Amino acid sequence: MNRLAGVTSPYLLQHADNPVDWWPWAPEAFEEARRRDVPVLLSVGYSACHWCHVMAHESFEDDETAAYLNAHFVPVKVDREERPDVDAVYMEAVQAATGHGGWPMTVFLTPDAEPFYFGTYFPPEPRHGSPSFQQVLEGVTTAWTDRREEVAEVAGRIVADLAGRSLVHGGDGVPGESEVAQALLGLTREYDEQHGGFGGAPKFPPAMAVEFLLRHHARTGAEGALQMAADTCTAMARGGIYDQLGGGFARYSVDREWIVPHFEKMLYDNALLCRVYAHLWRATGSDEARRIALETADFMVRELRTAEGGFASALDADSEDAEGRHVEGAYYVWTPEQLRDVLGEDDAAFAAACFGVTEEGTFEEGASVLRLPGDAGPVDAARVAGVRARLLAARDERPHPGRDDKVVAAWNGLAIAALAETGAYFDRPDLVERATEAADLLVRVHLGEVARLTRTSKDGRAGDNAGVLEDYGDVAEGFLALAAVTGEGAWLEFAGFLLDIVLEQFTGEGGQLFDTAHDAEQLIRRPQDPTDSATPSGWTAAAGALLSYAAYTGSEPHRTAAEGALGVVKALGPRVPRFVGWGLAVAEALLDGPREVAVAGPVGGELHRTALLGRAPGAVVAAGEGPGAGAEFPLLVDRPLVGGEPTAYVCRHFVCDAPTTDAGELADKLGG
Repeated sequence: MNRLAGVTSPYLLQHADNPVDWWPWAPEAFEEARRRDVPVLLSVGYSACHWCHVMAHESFEDDETAAYLNAHFVPVKVDREERPDVDAVYMEAVQAATGHGGWPMTVFLTPDAEPFYFGTYFPPEPRHGSPSFQQVLEGVTTAWTDRREEVAEVAGRIVADLAGRSLVHGGDGVPGESEVAQALLGLTREYDEQHGGFGGAPKFPPAMAVEFLLRHHARTGAEGALQMAADTCTAMARGGIYDQLGGGFARYSVDREWIVPHFEKMLYDNALLCRVYAHLWRATGSDEARRIALETADFMVRELRTAEGGFASALDADSEDAEGRHVEGAYYVWTPEQLRDVLGEDDAAFAAACFGVTEEGTFEEGASVLRLPGDAGPVDAARVAGVRARLLAARDERPHPGRDDKVVAAWNGLAIAALAETGAYFDRPDLVERATEAADLLVRVHLGEVARLTRTSKDGRAGDNAGVLEDYGDVAEGFLALAAVTGEGAWLEFAGFLLDIVLEQFTGEGGQLFDTAHDAEQLIRRPQDPTDSATPSGWTAAAGALLSYAAYTGSEPHRTAAEGALGVVKALGPRVPRFVGWGLAVAEALLDGPREVAVAGPVGGELHRTALLGRAPGAVVAAGEGPGAGAEFPLLVDRPLVGGEPTAYVCRHFVCDAPTTDAGELADKLGG
């Protein structure tokens, strides 16, 4: 047992029994390296990472490799989900030096934490032009021993290069019609008309870009934007990236056709996509979008909800197959023979045609990933449902993928927003309850007594790492969505508390934002990334929440901060729209107002529901009745009933429409 015993990260705990004498990221590890005059081996990964498992099995569980590591290095293991700041800083260095990155990430550092040699996965023997891990270790040891001045020069140059990359600000002014139009044109050029989505393989679910397209269509009526969004969502829903039996999405597709996924299931993907499909249904009324939104919500609650009411980070890509081997995708794939064993000949043939299972297979060793190929023809819906239920029950008997039970604040914020809205749209109060319970956990455990967000918790115990900007932005976003749905102003108050910390601790000159607080641990560079990747960047997440909070409260400082942060979207949107999708979605809200909707009437009533279903980009909704409603939501101050009936008020840009008691008229005002 090494120094990882007792930590809260499931990924680190996976390595607690390694013969490698791992240290967690801590000043003591670097002090030990300085005392012994050896370099630090930094290994960064996460629990659902397939190649992290492979390298661990090949190298970190090997006694000979571990003995060499322990003798010549101080090995430090980091969970990238627990320390995104550490991951971001050194990943930037890896990408700058090698032109690519990924996990596991392997970086060699001086005792001053300065990087001087980089890589990702290293095999146990030389392969495809890559040196073996042992060769790398020996080469680094030789360089450290015999060419120390050269190592110091390389490390110093890298640190200086990273320090010079800070963004002064994102651009001058906020994004306008011109920048948004250029961004839409850029997405159109990268759009895959045949298979949906953007770019080639590997293909990732573009949830935030789709959100931008839906908002752009709602604001401008651009049919091309809606078509790209709808066709992409259909392609994903019918592909292997979507779990056709249990619901929920895998991390990405290894091919451009969405057929074979990388099987890990992440909370953030499913939260973002659940919300996108709910919004697609709101825009189109699509039965398929409704089904996918609800199935994805149910997947999150069934498979990822923890005993404390939060949501776990991920399900592993790997699990045991019938021979007891730990392999990728074993839980999810099917052969024709396996279908026959469960369903019998007739239903197996039907299922094979319905779900694209072939004798050759679409994955490995003759197995297929279930999908809904377009050439399957008309199907008997009742028969499909029966087959799905039987296959799901049989699959449940297989060894399940491992679950990372770590609760990440930011990703739970995304889940809260998705579940609250999906529950409200589809009359599923249980989903709103699950969102509320997760929000309660964040307040109780992640805020706790310190009044600053903690990044993670496990088993109801807060971790040791401070929240980063994305935690504050995404949790505030979740709280604001919950406030809109439940009519409980406490969630608006909590969001404001978090966003005040953003203004005080994460904001620099000219509207720039930093990923870590002013008083956070000082790394070799202060991380600062405005681009949206798998999740909204902290920068754009904070911009969106600041804008919504300002619309709820009339707070000029929050509105000013949101506009300052959106300068980066003005700069990046026309150039790299795929990588600033949430920023563009927030820009659409800014261009539309956003609209402020006050419903003086019962929470859950017809006008409140109509307001929630309005498609106006980023509109904020406050609902409540009685003399105390204004104390809950500033928007409800001086909003009387008209003729004694529930009444809705719609305002934007300091101008209000005439109040209405008619749901149809309200829907028209909100693009519903």
